[in-house]
Amino acid sequence: AVKLFYDGEKYKDDVFVAVNGRKYQIKRGEPVMVPRYIKEVLDNSQKQDAAASRYMEEESEKARERFKKFDR
Repeated sequence: AVKLFYDGEKYKDDVFVAVNGRKYQIKRGEPVMVPRYIKEVLDNSQKQDAAASRYMEEESEKARERFKKFDR
């Protein structure tokens, strides 16, 4: 089973996953039984989101460091 994060605001809508023509609508905040390959898709998506977030934070920090040179 998977249980997708639910916050009632940004993360409140169902999640749609399609693999090889099979479609799933997954409700957030409740345990939902899904095939293993759908869980893998969701896990991979979460990993990619985390990696993108880390990358954006690293790049923002680099930009802040570069602009500090001009903030005298």
